[in-house]
Amino acid sequence: MSSDSTQSKKIGGEYGEIRANIDLVRLNAYIAESVPAVQGPVSVKQFKFGQSNPTYFLTDTRNTRFVLRKKPAGKLVSQTAHQVEREFAVLYAIHTHNIKPSTLSEQRVPVPEPIVLCEDSSVIGTPFYIMEFLEGRIFTDARMPEVSQKDRRECFLSAVRSLAALSSLDPVAIGLGTFGPTTPYYPRQIKSLTRVSLAQAAVTDIDTGKPTGKIPGWDALIQWYQSHLPDESKFGTRIVHGDYKLDNLIFHPTENRVIGILDWELCTLGNPLADLANLTQPWAIEPRDVQVPAASAFRAFKNNPAEAPALLEDLEREYCRVVKQPYPMPEMVFVRSWMLLRLAIIAQGIAARYARRQASSERAFLYVQLFPIIGGLARKVLESEGHQLVLESSKL
Repeated sequence: MSSDSTQSKKIGGEYGEIRANIDLVRLNAYIAESVPAVQGPVSVKQFKFGQSNPTYFLTDTRNTRFVLRKKPAGKLVSQTAHQVEREFAVLYAIHTHNIKPSTLSEQRVPVPEPIVLCEDSSVIGTPFYIMEFLEGRIFTDARMPEVSQKDRRECFLSAVRSLAALSSLDPVAIGLGTFGPTTPYYPRQIKSLTRVSLAQAAVTDIDTGKPTGKIPGWDALIQWYQSHLPDESKFGTRIVHGDYKLDNLIFHPTENRVIGILDWELCTLGNPLADLANLTQPWAIEPRDVQVPAASAFRAFKNNPAEAPALLEDLEREYCRVVKQPYPMPEMVFVRSWMLLRLAIIAQGIAARYARRQASSERAFLYVQLFPIIGGLARKVLESEGHQLVLESSKL
């Protein structure tokens, strides 16, 4: 702990007035009847940033605070997204594991305590759940400018330990054996996201008629991945958070340790190295490769020690120590590249929605330039390790 981390200024987790209305009368009636842990009536605010599922801040009459997460109102575009029921299920399973007397402190995965799941849409319009509120710090910038270099390193090491504790859980042992498919993770991902990406590439702009286009080097990348699949048996099937990154973690108000992992919407079963690659993504990117306005949100720590909160080797060594795997892990080259390509596919999807003028963000037009850049980053990860991709000049 340092004086920098005991500052009074709140870091992250801001909330304000409600933007997506909910029926407080019905909510309070449900709480009074079904949720003894909450002493209603509650007052409600809404968190400002970072959730695809509307997320609310509740305060009860004892001044105890809680968080409510619900599905968005209206008809959902995707039937597989926004599944708050799955979020609750994984939080419940992990919390139950954490409080068992036989669970050692280093085996606990920091999550907020889930309080109740309500699947009755008549209460506030959609299913929702209520969980414990955790008071702490949320860092939205991986450079962590709010705290000292020592604190940055300690926070990232704690993030790695928390992930390693999650990666060490046996899903079957904690009741999540059927939470997702148990077939090899990367072949599954490659198959499903190839289908998604090629459909997105074919979407044409409603004004120009120009297709969104494939990710540059797509065919060569997919061919490389399919011929270099990592051995997933080293870990077996594990819980994959799906969006494990710094701003989905809550750190203790004054200590450099994770007290809560948030936003489990994309959680499934698979290979846990995907989460490690996601957390350490900035270490795969060089500043010179993201020096365009469209990529301004990217952090680039590769060959950039002045901004890096820690050495990548230190983070990966700590992960290996906790999960009892030898360092280095040769699979990380594949995984780091694949996770960047996955991100390129997500960005391509926003570009395709922009082509149809269906994107909600005012900055969606930037993704037309951004998804090829991210695809290039995926390629550079492989090329920097000496892997040669066969690129057809006509498809560059």
